[in-house]
Amino acid sequence: MVTMGHCYYNETIGFFYNNSGKELSSHWRPKDVVVVALGLTVSVLVLLTNLLVIAAIASNRRFHQPIYYLLGNLAAADLFAGVAYLFLMFHTGPRTARLSLEGWFLRQGLLDTSLTASVATLLAIAVERHRSVMAVQLHSRLPRGRVVMLIVGVWVAALGLGLLPAHSWHCLCALDRCSRMAPLLSRSYLAVWALSSLLVFLLMVAVYTRIFTILRLVGAKSHAHFRLCPTGAFVVCWTPGQVVLLLDGLGCKSCNVLAVEKYFLLLAEANSLVNAAVYSCRDAEMRRTFRRLLCCACLRRSTRESAHYTSSAQGGASTRIMLPENGHPLMDSTL
Repeated sequence: MVTMGHCYYNETIGFFYNNSGKELSSHWRPKDVVVVALGLTVSVLVLLTNLLVIAAIASNRRFHQPIYYLLGNLAAADLFAGVAYLFLMFHTGPRTARLSLEGWFLRQGLLDTSLTASVATLLAIAVERHRSVMAVQLHSRLPRGRVVMLIVGVWVAALGLGLLPAHSWHCLCALDRCSRMAPLLSRSYLAVWALSSLLVFLLMVAVYTRIFTILRLVGAKSHAHFRLCPTGAFVVCWTPGQVVLLLDGLGCKSCNVLAVEKYFLLLAEANSLVNAAVYSCRDAEMRRTFRRLLCCACLRRSTRESAHYTSSAQGGASTRIMLPENGHPLMDSTL
């Protein structure tokens, strides 16, 4: 018999899922397989894409500027989100029931921390872009110290929201407050998380609208259009998840949030892939760096194969193989 005011630290995951009314499957259902297949695909793409962004920023000296610190931090947060979602995919479906309470909180904490860091960095980038436009200055002249403090603030907030549920913001001692989507978490936590993301969205809309207005006044219409792209991507990927989180957090009994939660979480995770396209791939210098990084391995392999083929064809004769540009692999001259 469940009694309020008593803590259930020794119960199983199944106990809390039964209490919240969330089904805990003992076998792989078709929808579980579909979700995991899609989730693994998105996770791998997120990892590869954001690793490429980080490698580009690290390898190109032109990106060693404060605004690119934020873009690098966004890529790092999204890379972390890819790892967290990959961990979820390997610990979901029938495997959920085998998790300990600590393992469940770890799974949830990784997701919450990484996604919070990604969302907070998006806001930080918007604020810095607005400040640059208002001050009519180049991004490269942004104070490094302030950008570093923004990055530190992002991760402090992310770690705080990610660690709080495991230590205090759970429902192990108040089962009547448990959410349906996350049966070990308090509904108030979901509501606060959803409202925080909504606040970030509203601030981003305000900031980018302001940027759009300023740039339109000076005649930079195409540039202003680009500035609005991040907001549109955020709306598409995050709004569905925010809505169901808020509905569950407010205790909506008639809302069938469990039918769509996995797909909306996948959509939110896809934002970590979209970010790389919106914030990095539209930069011409970044695209050139991507091409250089991707082509380097191909050029090296082609060079090794060419050298092997030539030495074999010439037998023991002394042969010098000349590569383009005085013996060095071709590189983009603009880098």
